[in-house]
Amino acid sequence: MAARLASLRTERNVSARDMSLTIGQSASYINSIESGKNLPSITGLYYICDYFGIEPKDFFDSGVGHPALQAEIIRELEKLSKENMELVLNLVKALAK
Repeated sequence: MAARLASLRTERNVSARDMSLTIGQSASYINSIESGKNLPSITGLYYICDYFGIEPKDFFDSGVGHPALQAEIIRELEKLSKENMELVLNLVKALAK
């Protein structure tokens, strides 16, 4: 948990202190989790996931390289017509080659 939290936070380029305060916790909250001194409560985990714009399952799935970015892409895709989704799919397939 500590490494995953640190990875997501670093990817977002935010300090542990700023993140702690943004989610309504003490300034040392995130640092205490990343150092292994504490674990978040279930509610705390939901606040952390909400901060990153991800679901708890994505937090624990280390195979998802950039879960916040993937979640944002999915939210934007949901706004597209079927035809435009197919265009995006073809573009992604071409880029993945």
